[in-house]
This record gives sequence, structure tokens and C-alpha cells, in this order.
Amino acid sequence: MKLVVVLMLSALPLSCYAGSGCASMEDMIDNTLDPSVTEDQYIEGLEGFIPGDNTEQYLREFKQCFLKQSNRTLSTFRDMMDKIYDSSLCASY
Repeated sequence: MKLVVVLMLSALPLSCYAGSGCASMEDMIDNTLDPSVTEDQYIEGLEGFIPGDNTEQYLREFKQCFLKQSNRTLSTFRDMMDKIYDSSLCASY
């Protein structure tokens, strides 16, 4: 499962670089962190990136991990993602 998550997260920046726009990645992160987004809504938003049923099941488990977190933890994670995007290493993207 960890490999699927790593591959999914590594594929999204490449698709942004290819010209599809980073809005896809930002929407995915926002939906991952938003506790009001259900698993079904999460999967619907990622349909273009899901190659099969196994990946869908792993993404459901991934979303469930975030649904179990406190709002404080989700806020801290969102802050971390913002810092990564604002870092000098991401400036070229």
C-alpha cells in the first residue's frame, strides 16, 4: 500500500509539470485533508488517476487514515504542505 501511495503522489507532480495544472494536486490534497469529504467523493475526484480496483481500495484506506485524525493534526499537515510548496526546492515548478 505504501508503494501505491508513493507512486500516486509522485505521479501528480509530473502531471502538473506536463501541463495539466497543479490544481489537480492541490484539489487532491485539499480533499484528502477535508473531513467533510467522504471516501466516495474522494474516489470520484481521483477517477482519472486510478488504474484499477486495488488502487481504489488503497485510496479508500488512505482517506480513512486522514478521517481518523484530529482537526489539529489535519491543520498541521496542511501547514507542512504549504511550507513544502513555498520552499525554494519547489520554486522551479
